[in-house]
Amino acid sequence: MVALATLNADHALILPRVGYANKMASPSAHHAAAAPDPPAFRDRAEAGARLGARLREVLGEDDPERSRASAPSPTDPADAGEARPVVLALPRGGVPVAAEVARALGVALDILLVRKLGHPEAPELGLGAIAEDGAGGAAEPYFDPEMLNRVGLSKDDLAEVVARERAELVRRVAVYAPRRSVPAGKHSGPEPEGAAEGTLDEPRVLELAGRLVIVVDDGLATGVTARAALRAVQQRGARRMILAVPVAATEAAHAIEKETGEVVTVVTPRRFHSVGEWYADFGQLTDADVLAVLASTP
Repeated sequence: MVALATLNADHALILPRVGYANKMASPSAHHAAAAPDPPAFRDRAEAGARLGARLREVLGEDDPERSRASAPSPTDPADAGEARPVVLALPRGGVPVAAEVARALGVALDILLVRKLGHPEAPELGLGAIAEDGAGGAAEPYFDPEMLNRVGLSKDDLAEVVARERAELVRRVAVYAPRRSVPAGKHSGPEPEGAAEGTLDEPRVLELAGRLVIVVDDGLATGVTARAALRAVQQRGARRMILAVPVAATEAAHAIEKETGEVVTVVTPRRFHSVGEWYADFGQLTDADVLAVLASTP
């Protein structure tokens, strides 16, 4: 009988004593040199402000073209808009963090919906995830092969879970659609910056092809949702991807660095119990909370 891991409401992962295969830091890691005692952040907004400052340092060192790309081109503004970085928030907890990051960088903010694929008998145990595809549907699901092996399940065993979460993902895409829409009768001038071509009242989905895309969440525990998000972004043609989180489990950050090459954090503690322990206020958010944050963000 294989022992199951569990994941609590604070994103705390409880696993059998089996380590990750790769624990060597990547040369492209952008982690804090030392971690303070928890909590490190007052709330998600403060965490986002500090993460935004950290990203400004990283991008200033590693991507000098960013400042040039952020300025409109006098010859071809449309091309300049497509070249600008974009911040994608993972709802719900990642949205207040990402809003502050987008403000700090002066770039566009959008959301990327992702649903965890849990164990059929222990839904909080993430075995994979599925992200939206940017066209109103769902991308191909991501499965964590190590976790599937640990619990003795195959992808086929999760078919019902995938179908259920795919349907919920599509429902949530519809919930957030008004944030991405141009109201009829209120449109004037060019399409919103970075928006894909479309008609009025159609969803305004940011074009990712050829751009630096910064995916933001409020923390990184196991990494399954982040991996699904990054793969969906890659499929949409991003030139470069960065996962940015205020706090991350070291093993999960290293595993993602092997795939995308870049993870930016403020705190990467040696001993990680949960995302929530690093926040004084880690209250759960509703769809209404997320929509309010998005409404206050240009």
